Amino acid sequence: MSDASEKTVDETAASTNATSSIRRSGSGSGSARKSTRKPKKSQVPYGIILLVLMIIFGFYLMTLSPRLGIFWLTGSCFGFILQKSRFCFTASLRDPYLTGSTSVTRAVLVALAVTSIGFLAIKYGYFLKGLPIPGQGYVVPISLATAFGAFIFGIGMVIAGGCASGTLMRVGEGFSMQMLSLLFFVIGSLWGAHDFGWWKINFIINGPEIFLPDHLGWFGAIVLQLVVIAVLYYFADKWENRKSAE
Repeated sequence: MSDASEKTVDETAASTNATSSIRRSGSGSGSARKSTRKPKKSQVPYGIILLVLMIIFGFYLMTLSPRLGIFWLTGSCFGFILQKSRFCFTASLRDPYLTGSTSVTRAVLVALAVTSIGFLAIKYGYFLKGLPIPGQGYVVPISLATAFGAFIFGIGMVIAGGCASGTLMRVGEGFSMQMLSLLFFVIGSLWGAHDFGWWKINFIINGPEIFLPDHLGWFGAIVLQLVVIAVLYYFADKWENRKSAE
């Protein structure tokens, strides 16, 4: 019995030593791989050069038209914020199902609430002065075609990996997939604009036009919209907490 026990102890020690040797060799090879990896080249100089070129181009646009310069400035700032915040409408609807995160979803809801109040103030100001309310050309008929088009567009966004703004942001970052998406986005938009008259006559124009202030008043319209946004925000927060707990 003692010989068998000693043999077992020897075999266990030998196995442990072999395992330790393998681990040491593995860690050594990993260290060797890390040491041979080339350090990433700093992109700060390229960023500074690009910033200078953007400023020069902005001044050039100002000489052509002040509005062009303002558009260039606001567009550049918007792109910077978009890239740093990773703001994307596709992610706001996709992430709750894939990862359980609703941070982007709640950011979109907050943005909708802020813009709703801002647009209400602008439109109501024109209304009080008896002037034509701006933006009424965007109050278009809604129908089953609207819901179907939104559904198809949503599928396309998820497959492409981004909405229009997210696609432009990732194109600027150099993603080849989004470059391909942008190409077909342009092709599809041109095709849709070419056939829009046929779609409007046969499907779109038959639906009702709904402008909430006409039915609920200005105060009732904004209250209803903010309540809906608040409810969606509440459920989005609860969803993330539930997924985190799981």
